[in-house]
Amino acid sequence: MRAVAGERRRFGYRRIHIMLRRQGIVMNQKKLRRLYREEKLQVRRRGGRKRALGTRRPILVPDRINVRWSLDFVSDAFTDGRRFRVLAVVDDFSRECLALVADTSLSGLRVTRELDALLAIRGRLRSSVRRRYIPYCAWLGPGRW
Repeated sequence: MRAVAGERRRFGYRRIHIMLRRQGIVMNQKKLRRLYREEKLQVRRRGGRKRALGTRRPILVPDRINVRWSLDFVSDAFTDGRRFRVLAVVDDFSRECLALVADTSLSGLRVTRELDALLAIRGRLRSSVRRRYIPYCAWLGPGRW
């Protein structure tokens, strides 16, 4: 029993009972459970979700337009199974959708090109761009966007 439990650490006593029976070792399940507990072979519970420590500082609400924009990607699939993504740029004060860029492939260069075009139309941004999970913009660094 110890050898099977050592080999298959995530197996509980019920599954080990089946494995032993397949190997030709017939034993009462109640007896196997008692021996399993005495040998301290309990399957350890997995850790829970890690949560943020402390209190989070609330995000300040902008007081005029062009202070802060939010970027987000939305993805979906066509009926034939091909994936596509939509880049949404929203002004946080007016909740106006500044740009929706849809394509099957949005590279980091394409994102910066679209943001530069948006800056040319809307003018200089007064504060910052808030990114949700956007791996494409990770390489831009804090100096650029």
